[in-house]
Amino acid sequence: MALIQAPNSVVMVRPWKFFSNPETAVDNAFQKTSLEKQDSLELDRTGISLQAKNEFDIVVAGLNENGINVHVFDDFGDRETPDSVFPNNWFSTHSGGHVALYPMFSKNRRRERRSDIIEMLKAHYRVQDVIDFSGLEWDNLFLEGTGAMVLDNVNRIAYVAKSNRANEVILERFCTSFQYEPMAFETADATGTAIYHTNVMMCVASKYALICLDMIPNVRRAEVKQRLEESGIEVIELSFDQIDNFAGNAIELTGNGKSHLVMSQRARNALTVDQIASIEQHSKILDFSIPTIELAGGSIRCMIAGIHLSPRT
Repeated sequence: MALIQAPNSVVMVRPWKFFSNPETAVDNAFQKTSLEKQDSLELDRTGISLQAKNEFDIVVAGLNENGINVHVFDDFGDRETPDSVFPNNWFSTHSGGHVALYPMFSKNRRRERRSDIIEMLKAHYRVQDVIDFSGLEWDNLFLEGTGAMVLDNVNRIAYVAKSNRANEVILERFCTSFQYEPMAFETADATGTAIYHTNVMMCVASKYALICLDMIPNVRRAEVKQRLEESGIEVIELSFDQIDNFAGNAIELTGNGKSHLVMSQRARNALTVDQIASIEQHSKILDFSIPTIELAGGSIRCMIAGIHLSPRT
């Protein structure tokens, strides 16, 4: 059952011309619009890109060392796609051989979709169909993949923070096509701002979930908690400050037959001793330092597109 939620193979995209995307800064409160200064060091864009690439390579090496298979693709920057290091937003894969392509809010993020990744999936895994929702961009309807949706693949529930990147019309279509129950809710951070992507405020693993329930107002908060607990999932509550440090932006993966929770070093450092102990009852925590990449408003989970497909033999 663990593999249903926590795959052992993933897709990642190595950035060569990385910078903070000005088109996404308007509604991403986690994003730093200026990347010129980091740890008191003045860096030009070339230096920033090199740092991001080095951080990426360390993550890939760490995943491989723990038995997690990583399919790496390169983005050399020829299409001006600064957020390409976050591929989980434009496609997802699902058991039974299904792939989904998603409509993206920012125009320059739409250029991240690439056929070579889909062709690789078809060549190495059993793909039955590719359902393409991306044409809905023309109707200004958006659903940014497993950034907008946090999927409980065992209990078939799609948890979704409502935003302009998570349209409920497409959510219903997705859930009908892929047989999930939609559970959408309003959110607000400490300043009252809605969360731009669900996967920065919650992570669902096989046996536990990290979530900031305080970001969900009104009765819906209790309903989300109840739904998780009814699914047999231990709820580990996160604070506003922990979410600001990307503690919710984690993903469970399987390596060498064991569960690993992958997160950034910044995220792990934000957790309490008790929270770490609760996680480590089920998973080994793998944490990586990615401060440059995190300046773009996403963390480890955003970098990883899980492969929930059966490999070809």
